[in-house]
Amino acid sequence: MLKKMASVALVSSIVVSGAYVGMNETTAGAKKNSDEQFKNGKVKNVIYMIPDGFDASYATNYRWFNGEDSSFDPHVKGLMKTYSADTEVTDSAAAGTAMATGVKTNNGMVGVTPDGEEVDSILDAAERGKKATGLVATSRITHATPAVFGASVNARSNEAGIAPQYFQNGVDVLLGGGRDYFTSEEAGGKQPEGDLISKAKNDGYEYITNKEELLNAQGGKLLGLFAEGPMSPEMHRSETEEPSLSEMTTAAIGALEQDKDGFFLMVEGSQIDWAGHAHDAAWAMNDTKAFDEAVEAAIEYAKKDGNTLVVVAGDHETGGMSVGSNGQYDLNIDILHDVKATGDYMVTKLNDDRSNLKEVVKEYTSLDLTEEEVAKIKSAEKTAIAINEVVSDRALIGWTSTAHTGTDLPVYAFGPKSNKFHGLLENTDLPNIMAKVMKVDLKN
Repeated sequence: MLKKMASVALVSSIVVSGAYVGMNETTAGAKKNSDEQFKNGKVKNVIYMIPDGFDASYATNYRWFNGEDSSFDPHVKGLMKTYSADTEVTDSAAAGTAMATGVKTNNGMVGVTPDGEEVDSILDAAERGKKATGLVATSRITHATPAVFGASVNARSNEAGIAPQYFQNGVDVLLGGGRDYFTSEEAGGKQPEGDLISKAKNDGYEYITNKEELLNAQGGKLLGLFAEGPMSPEMHRSETEEPSLSEMTTAAIGALEQDKDGFFLMVEGSQIDWAGHAHDAAWAMNDTKAFDEAVEAAIEYAKKDGNTLVVVAGDHETGGMSVGSNGQYDLNIDILHDVKATGDYMVTKLNDDRSNLKEVVKEYTSLDLTEEEVAKIKSAEKTAIAINEVVSDRALIGWTSTAHTGTDLPVYAFGPKSNKFHGLLENTDLPNIMAKVMKVDLKN
């Protein structure tokens, strides 16, 4: 296990936002070699990967959970500030707008200034550069983070207004959940402008609804809507016909690389954030693993291609996750490997009087609840969060909030011009650097 080997392998470290990030000789050498390999490369493609809600504490906990460094750990470059235009603690809409457009806005606003003026995104700039573009997410594809790249609305809740803008703005690949917002109200959906799916098919999009169809997709324009609402948490994906985030990333790259002028792709690991809100450490770690596998696929492509820049950065931290809790200098994260369901799912298996609580938690976590833990969960206003907090306590993972926090975040980059992302950055710096190295015009 990594914990046993750390004293042998560790030769240097950096501290990022109060969390420890180790680097052994092999990792350092690989990083140096990869930087040298791409030193003089040109950036034809950019893959922008956003683990929503993720910071250095998540990275550290995931490293222990995973038993080794993540695919992006060796490529850490700097730190990023996250505040929005109207507050020190951002939401996803404002953070995403800054990361997509280079412009700060107020919480809740998508692709507009605080005054409501529309602003262009790095995706728009890539399209002006005649590049193909795509968005991938495990949330609804109309959720805040993907939306900021392809739409502009004053309120992130206006997902029905976001969906048609993707086609108006010429986004070539859309993969995620949120089928309801592309289905007409007459057909039971939430789209007042009619059936966007049929319109997309008429415009040359290959429409996809499950993993098998995605793996067999051939077109350069894809519309993949794999759930009416959000996609399933990674722990429950095997019970569905939904593709993994890695499979969606690979398929998106395969479609977009057909454009000889290059491409811009944004990939979001959406549900890391939702797990943080719910204090669900197992959900967070499993969806981070799914995101890690997607980053690995992107980096493997970038290594073969030679002209692809991969940038990884969260938009904010969620939940105030800690590494260690309850005053103990320790971590017991291995118990999360036995957790097979989210707290939300476990609640659906409880009877009305919660009398089967011990049995349900035992079935899905392997934990034997104490009477004190049972009493705590039964008296809680939010049962799922209470279950999750008991599991987190056992793993010695702490939480300080059910909302976002304002911590700085690590920034990772791999490929040509990846050194441009070093130092302490504003979140607005990222799209401007991308535009400069891609040689496209971000007009804002």
